[in-house]
Amino acid sequence: MPATIRLTTAQAIIRFLAEQHVERDGVENSFFAGVWGIFGHGNVAGIGQALQQYSEHIRYYQCRNEQAMVHTSAAYAKAKNRLQTFACTTSIGPGALNMVTGAAMATVNRLPVLLLPGDIFGERIQAPVLQQLEAEWSQDVSVNDCFKPVSRYWDRVYRPEQIITSLPEVMRVLTSPANTGAVTLALPQDVQAMAHGYPAALFEKRIWHIPRNRPDAAALHRAAEWIREAKQPVIVAGGGVHYSEAHTALAQFVNQTGIPAGETQAGKGSLPYNHPLNLGAIGVTGTFGANILAREADLIIGIGTRYSDFTSASNTAFQNPDVRFINLNAAEFDAFKRHALPLVGDARATLEELAEALQGWQTDAAYQARAKQYNADWDAEVQRIYDLEHGPLISQGEVIGAVNTLSRPQDVVLGAAGSLPGDLHKLWRTRDPKGYHLEYGFSTMGYEIAGGIGVAMAEPEREVYVMIGDGSYLMLSTELVTAAAEGVKITVVLLDNHGFASIGGLSKSIGSDGFGTKYRQRSTTGELDGDVVAVDFAANAASLGAHVLKANDRDSLADAMTAAREVEGGPVVIVVETDRSQRVGGYESWWDVAVAEVSDQPAVQAARAKYVEEKKKERWFLGGGS
Repeated sequence: MPATIRLTTAQAIIRFLAEQHVERDGVENSFFAGVWGIFGHGNVAGIGQALQQYSEHIRYYQCRNEQAMVHTSAAYAKAKNRLQTFACTTSIGPGALNMVTGAAMATVNRLPVLLLPGDIFGERIQAPVLQQLEAEWSQDVSVNDCFKPVSRYWDRVYRPEQIITSLPEVMRVLTSPANTGAVTLALPQDVQAMAHGYPAALFEKRIWHIPRNRPDAAALHRAAEWIREAKQPVIVAGGGVHYSEAHTALAQFVNQTGIPAGETQAGKGSLPYNHPLNLGAIGVTGTFGANILAREADLIIGIGTRYSDFTSASNTAFQNPDVRFINLNAAEFDAFKRHALPLVGDARATLEELAEALQGWQTDAAYQARAKQYNADWDAEVQRIYDLEHGPLISQGEVIGAVNTLSRPQDVVLGAAGSLPGDLHKLWRTRDPKGYHLEYGFSTMGYEIAGGIGVAMAEPEREVYVMIGDGSYLMLSTELVTAAAEGVKITVVLLDNHGFASIGGLSKSIGSDGFGTKYRQRSTTGELDGDVVAVDFAANAASLGAHVLKANDRDSLADAMTAAREVEGGPVVIVVETDRSQRVGGYESWWDVAVAEVSDQPAVQAARAKYVEEKKKERWFLGGGS
């Protein structure tokens, strides 16, 4: 008889997680850096007890908000190129549901995170228990069923022995280069505490080898033919460049072929900002050079991108009637988008093989010269915005310029929602492949501080600058306490613009004049158009354990940045009041945000007329040759 070990379900899960390792290119590391959690009646006696019992094998981290711990875990996984992550545990009910947003964010961004929510009693005799959602049509449903559409893998464990088959599946998905994301293992609280004689082999060290899959040879040959036929090819570099560590391979490919590259939000930093053939940001938040060349391109080579509407400018970015697509992607689902010629495989390995197939071929010298001029012209535009000297309040573009200029090349800027991602995408001069970290797949307000903690934990040798608007800050500022408790150094640059500035601008563009987006008191008119709501962000941040600095112009911001670097351990918050009306414009691009078809407001009518004209540029892509 094989050896067995008698453990509770929860103890067996924690023992298993502690023994999981990954390896790629000969480098091996443990897959789980620890477990984040908040305990309630649904997990304290199960997973909580197991974490205490095995604290020497895997570390427990305490957060202040369940959504935030998923953000922290995903940010950590992103910084680690998906080769390491955390598990997250909560009780049943609101604690579990608080993780749903984080789960969706992780899955949208293809980032591995393991969720271990408590669940209702499998035994059922206690029902309805505290925090149980009752369904009239089934007894086999709980709030954890909400995780199904936002998880790459979902399972509910009714018997202790079920984890013997479930846990390997959990790891298969978490370590997949193609299908990773949030994985949910719902654990009824009584089942967590049940004991079983588990095979000892379940707890032996397991190494999951991360492959560098190669594309089909015939498809690669055909792709090389398409590229050789192209006159104006453009690369769209996405997050897959980072996850496959393909930065050097991409630079060599661009240098060899002379094909210019634009970068998505997830792909920014694929090339240094000053590489002469780096067109910069592409799409809705892109540069004029990237969007002009994309519009004219006869071939788009997508590398590790899923073509979100911001990248494709709602399918208006690629206007050449004969445009074709080649997609290099680990995921077949993404590789086939836009009816592309799919090269399903690892981005680095595929680029290396494609470069070999294109030996001796380059784009026309005049085309390269044009791309290089766009790079230089955009750098001048960035400098103009950095040096705007807008006043009396500093502009958001100037704040970005100050932080970028005063940070080191290896430092990281992090953001998520609002107008900052668009401005950062355009303006941040990325000097290091990991120097730019934006969560813009789900655009999750509240990600910033929690995500900053994850990046700082993953790469403590870098300074992490979290750039956040006051709207996002008010949604999830409590993780400053977590940073203080763990001694994690992040510098939060908090832009106080008195409301939801990004959506305020969008509201104006569709004729609604920023309705409902400013932080105003309700006046005698019955509307929110009174005095500005006075929020003392400095006092708030200080009360949560942060070292606080204030700035009101470029000089004082520079002084605050210098002072922040001297702080050791824990969060620093620099509060900067900015002018929400001074915006960075759009460049050669459009985003589809539907405008009311009928209205008695003239501004809305005008916006609708413009919208109808712009929408004519949207395209279906149903094939591009053979």
